[in-house]
Amino acid sequence: MTMVVTTAPACWGVDDAANPHLPDWRLVLAEAAQAGYGGLELGPYGYMPLDAGVLGAALAEHGLHIVAGTIFDDLVDPGNRAAVVAKAREICALITKLPKPPVYPGQRFAAPYLTVMDWGDRARDYAAGHSGRAVRLPDTDLTGMIETIRAVAEAAAVFGVRPVVHPHAGGHIEFEDEIDRLLAAIPAELVGLCIDTGHAKFSGMDPVRVLEKYWDRIDYLHFKDIDQTVYDRIMGERIRFFEACARGVMCPIGDGVIDYPAIHALLSARGYAGYITVEQERDPRNAAGSLEDVRKSRDYLKSAGFSDGKEERP
Repeated sequence: MTMVVTTAPACWGVDDAANPHLPDWRLVLAEAAQAGYGGLELGPYGYMPLDAGVLGAALAEHGLHIVAGTIFDDLVDPGNRAAVVAKAREICALITKLPKPPVYPGQRFAAPYLTVMDWGDRARDYAAGHSGRAVRLPDTDLTGMIETIRAVAEAAAVFGVRPVVHPHAGGHIEFEDEIDRLLAAIPAELVGLCIDTGHAKFSGMDPVRVLEKYWDRIDYLHFKDIDQTVYDRIMGERIRFFEACARGVMCPIGDGVIDYPAIHALLSARGYAGYITVEQERDPRNAAGSLEDVRKSRDYLKSAGFSDGKEERP
């Protein structure tokens, strides 16, 4: 089975398209290719051009594919549903006009995917990683969030795009009980999972056990690593998730505490095939270090048995 490692604009600090400190999207493409990746995610809505001709030409120049688009928004407020679904349609329309990423034998669903994440509640942001502090959604709000995710999934299906819900630290789908409630409410035919090893670890879960538990619903993966010293320090503070990232809680893969040899062994045994995206959230004002870090992550993962997708094609 071929497990191909790609990257994401988050490694350059790109999580909010409105942040005035973001690096130019063309620099991200150039450095992703320079670091040896064959693909990357689109990043937050509005960061990269929504013109398929402009973006497609830039991707072709660097030999890159887009492997996923992203919905990173408030999924709870029913008043936001129409806007979220409209974004999903526009993202899916764009990514399906771009050259298709290769499909590998054993891959459950073809890329590009649509990763779907809840974000925007201030109290939950400050409770990131602290299950005991995080107030769970009441049933009425949970029902509304599920309806929004269903609407996004139905919009994506029109374009043949597989939606995958990404449990995210600081959102309303973060901890194991919240993932369980989500999966009980939405069938596998409609929505899959994108498990992020770094978010799982940040939120107090064992990434290997999480991958094992939710294996039947996992269609796509994100990889991160955690600096334990920084993590131990920030967990004793009242701090937002992205403030923790700006402090360096996410580090190059191989420099942290997540057991990637064990993860590789599990994925190999279970036959995972397809794409795995490296993310290392950071302050975009520190993006000058991104190229070195994404190259380091790629080289470590390649040494651990993961492909960059360039040695073989299906």
